[in-house]
Amino acid sequence: MEAYLLNLVILISIYSTLAVTLNFIMGYAGIYSLAHAVFFGVGAYAGTFMAMHFNASIFITIPVAMLAGAVLSLILALPALRVRGEYFVAASLGLQVLAVTIFSEWKAVTGGIGGLIGIPPLDILGLEVFKPSQFIFVTVGVLVIVLIIINRLVHSSFGRSLRAIRDSESAAAAFGKNVPLIKTISVVISSALTAVAGVLYASYLSFINVESFMLDTSVLIMAMVIIGGTGTQAGPIVGAALLLILPSIISYLDFLPQTEIGSIQQIIYGLGMALLMIYRPGGIVGRKKQSEAGKE
Repeated sequence: MEAYLLNLVILISIYSTLAVTLNFIMGYAGIYSLAHAVFFGVGAYAGTFMAMHFNASIFITIPVAMLAGAVLSLILALPALRVRGEYFVAASLGLQVLAVTIFSEWKAVTGGIGGLIGIPPLDILGLEVFKPSQFIFVTVGVLVIVLIIINRLVHSSFGRSLRAIRDSESAAAAFGKNVPLIKTISVVISSALTAVAGVLYASYLSFINVESFMLDTSVLIMAMVIIGGTGTQAGPIVGAALLLILPSIISYLDFLPQTEIGSIQQIIYGLGMALLMIYRPGGIVGRKKQSEAGKE
């Protein structure tokens, strides 16, 4: 039971990092992306390539992964962010489909559909971190660092510019804001931080393949943000925890057919999001904040 709980907390920490980084552009800039799993995968593959062929030090794999994620995000952001939000959604979906094909076919780097096995453990100043009891401190620590970085950005002048763009791009531009540049920078920051989660994920499992970075993963991460509460600090973490704990609870229900567990989970996710949009449009955490604001 202890090993199971450690594994669950580690995965919640990794997916919370993914949700928090997506929330940075979704909740504060109003940029909706269906390609978040792409940057997750790019970070995983870039970090793994460095670890397997050069050096597994976290001070090498993570910067390389962040650089790869940032560069790829520029390819998406520069043309797509010059237009309104729905075009970016379409562009991100196209990138997601293209990336899955590349992940599947670029066997020299990704291992193809079979994936990569035997990924070296994280190396932190010569200490190999592979036990869950050790790894949990790394994943939670990274989540805290990402939260601090995003919190500082959100409460800076840059964050105020993001919220202005989210509320009205035309008004932000009228006040002299360089809307395309600000949106591009936000996407680059989000993608670079997302890549860090990819490095942790690959190192922890010692195996990765394309199935972890497909469209359904991007949708799952977006669901975590929406269910938890967009534009809130705790919302993405609450959403990630809920959507990762829920399958564990469902799997223990003996009256449900085990062969249909996956379908039942998808039905519950969809139903939950629909109900939240009707009764708690701000998400689990967002609704509470809105109520408190109304009382004031």
